[in-house]
Amino acid sequence: MSIKFIASSKLPTPWGVFEMHGFEDSETGKEHVALTLGAFDANSPILGRIHSECLTGDALFSLRCDCGFQLQTAMQNIAEAGQGFILYLRQEGRGIGLLNKIRAYELQDEGANTVEANERLGFAADLRKYDMIIPMMEQIGVSKVRLMTNNPRKVKAMQSFGLEVVERVPLQVGKNRYNEDYLKTKSTELGHMMSEHHFTESSKG
Repeated sequence: MSIKFIASSKLPTPWGVFEMHGFEDSETGKEHVALTLGAFDANSPILGRIHSECLTGDALFSLRCDCGFQLQTAMQNIAEAGQGFILYLRQEGRGIGLLNKIRAYELQDEGANTVEANERLGFAADLRKYDMIIPMMEQIGVSKVRLMTNNPRKVKAMQSFGLEVVERVPLQVGKNRYNEDYLKTKSTELGHMMSEHHFTESSKG
C-alpha cells in the first residue's frame, strides 16, 4: 500500500479539539487527513464520515453544493457524540481536479447538470476511489462504523474492504436555491439516498 502515516497534531475547531493525522500517498503525491475526537473501542461502532475534498464548498462557502454543510455538520455531530472521525480525502470534484471542476461549473452555468458536465469533459460521473482509507482506518483504530453519508457507494466501498458499516446515518443538510437541482441530480442519477423532507435550509443564499 502506498499510503504512509506521517504525523499527528492537535486541531482546535469551533466544535472541539480534534486530533489531525496526516498521510501521504507515495504513488500520487496526494496528502490525506484523518480527524479524530475521543478514545475509540475497537469493538464498538464509531460515528464517522468519508469526505472528499471540495475547496469551493469547504473553504470558499459555495452554495452550489452541500459539501461544506456536510463537513461542518459531521464535525458538530462528532463533537456532540463525544467521539468520531472524518477521513478527508484529496480528490476534488469527484476525482477530476479543481480546474476541471471549474470547467464543469462553466458547463453547468450553461444548463448542464453535474453529471452531464463531467461527461462532456470526457470524465465519468464519479472517479473517486476509496482504497486509501484502509491504512487510514487501521492507523486510527476503527473497524466498525456508523457512517454519515447519503452515498451508497461509500457504504459498499467500506464493506468491500472488510469494514463493518453498522449504520448509515443520513447527512442531508445545506439545501438552498443554488443547489436544489444539483441535489436532485445526485439523487436521481448518482443514487444518493435523499428524502426531500429531511433537507435543512442551512442557507437561503
